Amino acid sequence: MKSKIAMIFTGGTIAMKVDPDLHAAIPALNADEILSMIKNIEELTDLEIINFSNLPSPHITPDVMMDLCQLTKEKLADDTITGVIITHGTDTLEETAYLLDLMLDTNKPVVVVGAMRNFSELGYDGSSNLSAAICTVLSDKSLGKGVLVVMNNEVHAASQVTKTNTLSLDTFKSPEFGPLGIVDNDEVIYYRNIPSRQIIPSDSIENRVALIKCVPGMDSEIIDFYLSSNYKGIIIEALGRGNVPPSIVAGIKKSIDNNIPVVMVSRCNTGRVLYTYGYEGGGKHLRDIGVIFGGNLPGQKARIKLMVILGHTNKMDEIKELFESNI
Repeated sequence: MKSKIAMIFTGGTIAMKVDPDLHAAIPALNADEILSMIKNIEELTDLEIINFSNLPSPHITPDVMMDLCQLTKEKLADDTITGVIITHGTDTLEETAYLLDLMLDTNKPVVVVGAMRNFSELGYDGSSNLSAAICTVLSDKSLGKGVLVVMNNEVHAASQVTKTNTLSLDTFKSPEFGPLGIVDNDEVIYYRNIPSRQIIPSDSIENRVALIKCVPGMDSEIIDFYLSSNYKGIIIEALGRGNVPPSIVAGIKKSIDNNIPVVMVSRCNTGRVLYTYGYEGGGKHLRDIGVIFGGNLPGQKARIKLMVILGHTNKMDEIKELFESNI
């Protein structure tokens, strides 16, 4: 019996071409036009096509991600479906993929894929990336690996991958660990496994989570604004190993005292935060006042994780345990 893949189209550069009047890329291609560029696809698998949206990735909101997550759950529950492929714009692809990875409790492969060049550009990579995504879903070796991101013939874990360049075809990288594997000659070759995968038992998210990047001399004014605006969580991209200017510490403490969790990650591209320094604003000091440590997650993914956790619980000890148990 031939396998069957649910293919959900959400938009992004993979579905764009240049408008002659605007001289800029806009959403234009439908699913059939994109799939027509992949040869012999009908010999490999049956497809169920779902036109979810045709949105540029900056238009994707957390609520849209949740709608996509629910749709994906429904397709995965169908015994006839081998796996799910989601096309997505690359600007926010890693956040959608990570939310899905945290919330989908499945052994079936789910692959998120996009393109860096639109259909009007030489070297349009949408069809080749989509072909590699199909090969990945059809491989038995992809079972149980969580949500995967397939771009430029590389397979990455959603929990580890990030967009690193505004232009390059190989923009998606896993800086700490490298790709899980590659797609070569229509075959997926895995080099390593994910040590452990975290699934958070939540059916909802909390949208009001802020992301703050630390810079020298910044004070607590921005934190005060978020607290007065009824935000429920704060992510801080701290300096270096996990340190902040002393002038922002009062705001961090005020947030925690008001039962608003503060999670710290680093603004550095690689490396985890740790309680190494004991001065005011240093990691040890922040740990002592109740800051939660986010390991080596980038700020945008830490925000997604806290949104999902806050959809499950608002108890500070549970939030800390869920956030720090898999970093």
